[in-house]
Amino acid sequence: MTLVRTESLVRAAVERSSAVAAFNVITMEHAEAIVTGAEAAGCGVILQISQNAVRFHGAQLRPIAAAALALAELSNVEVALHLDHVTDIELLRQAADAGFSSVMFDAGDLSYQANVAATRAAAQEGHSAGLWVEAELGYVGGKAGAPAGAHVAGVRTDPVEAGDYVIACGVDALAVAVGSSHAMTTRSAQLDHDLIRLIAAKVALPLVLHGSSGVPDTELRAATSAGMRKINIGTALNIAFTDAVREHLASDDQVTDPRTYLGGARKAMSDIVTTLIQAITA
Repeated sequence: MTLVRTESLVRAAVERSSAVAAFNVITMEHAEAIVTGAEAAGCGVILQISQNAVRFHGAQLRPIAAAALALAELSNVEVALHLDHVTDIELLRQAADAGFSSVMFDAGDLSYQANVAATRAAAQEGHSAGLWVEAELGYVGGKAGAPAGAHVAGVRTDPVEAGDYVIACGVDALAVAVGSSHAMTTRSAQLDHDLIRLIAAKVALPLVLHGSSGVPDTELRAATSAGMRKINIGTALNIAFTDAVREHLASDDQVTDPRTYLGGARKAMSDIVTTLIQAITA
């Protein structure tokens, strides 16, 4: 097994009526933990690097992408690279050369017509470079500028509008707002599974669930049964990472070697990855 295209993993998930897990990479330890956790679960996985993560690394995509690419190539399970939540078209243009096979272009905070126009242009740009393109319609909770509450009026994705949207934009997958929120630190989100089924009936493309860290295992499995095919997870890894580091530093105020606590943080993230992949694919 080695580096594969995102669309290959998603297509396989569609064929088995399941979902593929996609985890956000911030540091090298994140990437290592995700691959190790996926290997323990025996399942393929998607490494996602967001535009925010690129900004954290000095606005340089290639260094962190190169690390993720090397880990993917050495893995004994299939691993794909995905560039997530991109709003900068110049960053999108770097994706293919940096080893990514897919990109999520995020115009979800724009009006419907502005979203369509921006996403159509991004999809054309991405497809010309051989990228699989994911878009978003609706307001996933927890994003800057999104209305408060994941179930308030006007927030969730409209099924009929979604069907028209994917045709107008020419994208390959659709992230939808169905009750999840980004950056949740408790697993208490309640999804609208009837809405997921309605959207899946109108959209002949894979559906993507963002903000899945706050979604309980039972809700994740139900979402997959209703039609979700890509499950995005980020905050859960950051919680595990931070808790492990905090616990180690609290127990030893003389420690100076970061390897002593980053190793534990990496292991904590890896365990979470394995557990979540098993829950999603059960």
